[in-house]
Amino acid sequence: MHSNIKPFIESVRAFIFPEYFEAGGVRSALERMEVGEAVADAFILRLPEIVRLVRTDVEAVMQNDPAAASEEEIILCYPAINVMIHYRSAHELYLLGVPTIPRMITEKAHSENGIDIHPAATIGEYFAIDHGTGIVVGATCRIGNHVMLYQGVTLGARNFHYDEAGRPRDIARHPIIEDNVTIYSNASILGCITIGHDSVVGGNVWLTHSVAPHSKVLQGKIVCQGLFEDGAGI
Repeated sequence: MHSNIKPFIESVRAFIFPEYFEAGGVRSALERMEVGEAVADAFILRLPEIVRLVRTDVEAVMQNDPAAASEEEIILCYPAINVMIHYRSAHELYLLGVPTIPRMITEKAHSENGIDIHPAATIGEYFAIDHGTGIVVGATCRIGNHVMLYQGVTLGARNFHYDEAGRPRDIARHPIIEDNVTIYSNASILGCITIGHDSVVGGNVWLTHSVAPHSKVLQGKIVCQGLFEDGAGI
């Protein structure tokens, strides 16, 4: 099964960027992964939306990285785009109820690029990653549109709740990041908290409480903030 992940991602990449990669058969790649005909049909129908989202990710990197000389350079060289092809494909398979394979896909991207995004996480359009190494995005994380993450950012859980058998309960435990948020390197944002839209979280910040829209947080200090509406902006 693991050997079929690479051909699948390569086929999706070629479908998204046919101008740069030789066309591959997405359906045949899905069949080799034995996801079932109904899942394969549903995934094919979702491919245009995957294409649209990944291309917004390319545009977001272009808008946020002065070092990016062209979209061609971003598509061919930037680990962020490779990771997002893996994630956005895995996320759709996860939503279709496919077991194990979505996690295998994102773990492949993790091992190749050092960026760990759980396939269950929700990420909006125009998502940009700069450098990226060490980024962690947890399973119940919700990320809005036009969000920028730098290397070493952790969007993780603060603690766990356990059931009667002593197993961790799979409930919301990761951050909500609203639209137009930038999070700088090595910031750790933990727990089911909300970072309000149009906010900036500085480097090395350890944050375990919600902050209002239009906030600037530096080394744990809120410099300024506006009105706060929990969850608004996604």
